[in-house]
Amino acid sequence: MKIKILLLAGSLYTTISFAQVPEDALKYSWNGPFGTARTQAIGGANGSLGGDITANFINPAGLAFFKTREFVVSPGFSMLKNKSNFRGTETSEKNNAFNLGTSGAVWGFSNRYSKWSNNAFSIAVARTANFNSSIHYTGGNNFSSYGERAAAEAAGSGLSLQDLINSNQVSIATRLASYTYLIDTLTIPGNAGPDVVSLALWNNLKNGAPYLVTQENTIKTKGGITEIALSYAANMDDKFYIGGSLGIPIVSYEKNSIFTERDATGNTNNNFDYSTLTENLTTKGVGINAKLGIIIKPAESVRLGLAIHSPTFYGLKDTYSASMTTNTENYVHPNNSTITATSDLVTQGASPEYKYDLASPWKVLLSGSYVLHEVEDVKQQKGFLTADIEYVNYKSNKYTSADNSLPSDYYTGVNKSIKDYYKSAFNFRVGGELKFTTLMARLGFAYYSNPYKDSELKGRKMFASGGLGYRNKGFFVDLTYVLALNRDVDFPYRLPDKANTFAAIKGTGGNIAMTFGVKF
Repeated sequence: MKIKILLLAGSLYTTISFAQVPEDALKYSWNGPFGTARTQAIGGANGSLGGDITANFINPAGLAFFKTREFVVSPGFSMLKNKSNFRGTETSEKNNAFNLGTSGAVWGFSNRYSKWSNNAFSIAVARTANFNSSIHYTGGNNFSSYGERAAAEAAGSGLSLQDLINSNQVSIATRLASYTYLIDTLTIPGNAGPDVVSLALWNNLKNGAPYLVTQENTIKTKGGITEIALSYAANMDDKFYIGGSLGIPIVSYEKNSIFTERDATGNTNNNFDYSTLTENLTTKGVGINAKLGIIIKPAESVRLGLAIHSPTFYGLKDTYSASMTTNTENYVHPNNSTITATSDLVTQGASPEYKYDLASPWKVLLSGSYVLHEVEDVKQQKGFLTADIEYVNYKSNKYTSADNSLPSDYYTGVNKSIKDYYKSAFNFRVGGELKFTTLMARLGFAYYSNPYKDSELKGRKMFASGGLGYRNKGFFVDLTYVLALNRDVDFPYRLPDKANTFAAIKGTGGNIAMTFGVKF
């Protein structure tokens, strides 16, 4: 596994101290296509097509194509398998979950007394981000240790280890590392010392012996972002369409991780056997955003769309708990080599909570569609081809404090890390449909490009989809399968003074989506 030095200097060191790290911002803005089964079947490319309730969340101008009322519901089932490569060792983990796709109602009505000949209101709900995932990786590491992260933070605080245990100036994980003697103040021969040192390395470094630890990380996440949208759209002479929506995303996220580091040297008398850190993080919150869009028809069969998505302004609260168990063999006491501590112990029973605000990036969407045999009666249309190009500046994610639970300059460091860590990127979606009277066949593809600035971090998301649809006498049903091929990275910890190791994650799986609808 390649290791790349991330030159984030002091700002990255700050991000390891408390709850939020750069990935926490990315999970709110780097997500794949969603929508009704029809929209997912065409790769999520609904920016200029219109006539689907998913337009609430992509380009609300598309709602102005509705001339009647419509109600839809979209159940789904996702299956995901993550393969991880950590320092040359490959592992895999599976996760399955039910979900509710885009559902809601549209009220379209005509106005023959105005040049705005058609208007539409809509209320819809959609799962815009799915956090259900399981990741597991393991491997031998002779390059770095989690204990080094705790030692570096403790040393940087300027506090004694005794004072550090009850101080809010360092992370709970580092305070647990001090309490369980994963780290201690010791002297390494040849150094001026004393230094704060990881017990996982100290005895080997002291004796000039090579060190090797086996590291294992299991991460399970669940939840998602469920957004409620209220929209209005209108069209002028079926040539110019305009619409806007107000979105209220509701965040529910839970992460449970177990990271274990074991001595792999075979030495049973080097003052370190293993240490396990268990962490539980829950994030709850709500946000608000706006979307504006237009669609024009320069020719009867051509539709061109432009949509702008404002940042989503989230108000979030994290609740955190942790425990650590460390076995230092005979370092502390021959008869008491294993020590366990929980976050309750170092916080005097209080549950740590962090309230903060997050602004996600602006998005700009350009799209185009070509409709085969474009006529007012959609029953006579033969199909379409459609494509979207989306621009997102991932480095513009920005945190601000909502309380005084963290030092005043904490989020300054996090935001600098985000700017250094991420970049802007383009996402592409394309799809098509062929109609055979009451039956339809659809294909689609979506590509979400790499948001990471560092070329060693190769992230991307790809989705290939296909589906069938049936429409007759005001009733319709659509069935879609989406194959996901994703690639990302996970850092078990970060170090301020040396290269960081990471696991490469390849996710494969599928999503089965079905939509039932009725026009009335």
